[in-house]
Amino acid sequence: MSVPDLLNHVLHTDLPRSVQIFAPELVLCGTIVALLLVRMFDAHRWLPTSWVALFGTLAAFVGVFAQFMYMKTDGEHESLKGMFHFWGLTADGVGTSGPYFTGLLTHDSFAVFFRIGLLLFLILVEALTILTGIPDQDDGQDFYTLLIGATIGMLMACGVNNLLMLFVAIEMMSVPSYVMVGFLKGRKVSSEAAFKYVVYGAGIAGVMLYGVSLLSGVLGTLSFPELGSRFALLMGDSAFTLSNPTAVATILGIMLILVGVAFKLSLVPFHFWCPDAFEGASAEVAGFLSVASKAGAFALLIRFALAFQGTAPAVQTLCLIFGLALGVVSCLSMTFGNLAAYTQTNLKRLLAYSTIAHAGYMVMAVAAMMVILSGSKDKDAAAACVSGLIYYIAVYLFMNLTAFAVVAFIRNQTFREDIDSYNGLATGGAVTKLVSVCLLIAFVSLVGLPPLAGFFGKFAIFSSAFRAGSVHWFLWVVLGLGGLNTVFSLFYYLRVLRAVFILPPADETKPVEIPGMVGAYVVLITLPILALGMSSFMGDLDATALDVASQLFHI
Repeated sequence: MSVPDLLNHVLHTDLPRSVQIFAPELVLCGTIVALLLVRMFDAHRWLPTSWVALFGTLAAFVGVFAQFMYMKTDGEHESLKGMFHFWGLTADGVGTSGPYFTGLLTHDSFAVFFRIGLLLFLILVEALTILTGIPDQDDGQDFYTLLIGATIGMLMACGVNNLLMLFVAIEMMSVPSYVMVGFLKGRKVSSEAAFKYVVYGAGIAGVMLYGVSLLSGVLGTLSFPELGSRFALLMGDSAFTLSNPTAVATILGIMLILVGVAFKLSLVPFHFWCPDAFEGASAEVAGFLSVASKAGAFALLIRFALAFQGTAPAVQTLCLIFGLALGVVSCLSMTFGNLAAYTQTNLKRLLAYSTIAHAGYMVMAVAAMMVILSGSKDKDAAAACVSGLIYYIAVYLFMNLTAFAVVAFIRNQTFREDIDSYNGLATGGAVTKLVSVCLLIAFVSLVGLPPLAGFFGKFAIFSSAFRAGSVHWFLWVVLGLGGLNTVFSLFYYLRVLRAVFILPPADETKPVEIPGMVGAYVVLITLPILALGMSSFMGDLDATALDVASQLFHI
């Protein structure tokens, strides 16, 4: 294609389609501009910045929801045609899966579904900050700018299709997070946590960037769809051995990139930032990092892993090594996270180690997917692995948000975050008792006990590992350790529930009285934990997740 023809294609075909797909993210960018204007004109005295942020996020959520429904119904949903028309959705734009922005990003149901989840979570976090009063009115513009900016990076991560965009998306997710961790000014522990986080993050970014340059240099491309075929072409008929320079350089490049992804997922051994950051940050920020970062990074990890699928023997060997390496990381993360949580006295640190353990459970599904693709070539089984991960992330959103929301609300009442401050919490008023029950539901679901949604999410993950075990026995070892770690986790969650329901409150403390609006919010985010495990919504989510995952493999 000549340069004029290429330019014409980009301006008249690719750009309009890209803008149509990227419209919700542009709405979020406009929201950030509006927040900065509110600060510039000192309008926050009469226009709460939290409501500006919430309105912009709601608009973006509606836009992504319209895209998802358009793709699901081929634009034929009668009651939503007005919404489709408002957002300018077309069959050649949103209705067609494929790359956009000249191949830097890709558009499909998988990316749109993750974007819906991330924006829903952002709305719930913003509502939480309005109820808790963090940030205050003077700092709201800065806080919500950082929060929305990090979310834009996560939304981009869901559709990454290029090694360069992989690095950009992770950095867009990370840089605002560094500031949010230290946002509570005047607290030494917050400043120290933010400093550690940014130093570690800068080092990891350098490692990851070197991996990007090494991998693109060896394979001669930055595009995800070409990575596997280029590797197969370079390997030719050569055996995959550690004496082959192409194989070694490719593995090294992948490892260095995975360092950056593992850092965002707080996987062992790149978890070291997580406990300090969660303890130093406000509970609202810690809750955001524990869920949103995981969702965006897992979507990116799946995209990157699937770039190396193929039928060539060398590619299949690479898939197997990739999957087994993730299986080892899964074992380490599950075991370390659960064992380290035993000794914690601060509830946010305990939840941080719980987050590390749950990241280990979740990466088990990606490991199983890669092992299955390396041997059986069963795309249905591989899609089931991704489907299980999607289900687990959707449930994890509500479980962890409920836990951190309760921490935030109790902090506002007691000014403490240690486990002892929860002694006798259930002896408070009616709303406090209700919130205590919601915390019980969240923790029991985090353990993975039936009939709550956490059980079915964990069952889907474990089923993936069981199927992959028929390809390589090591996944059965991973599955066994996952089961043992589920038992381990029961004890430290019960320790917190023992303080809430069994231990008496300290004599000098007054009963915790939680406002009704706060109780209503906690109940609202707890109900999905019940609904996704004990109602028809479970089947609906499972079917949607499987449909979304199947499209990754063109089934």
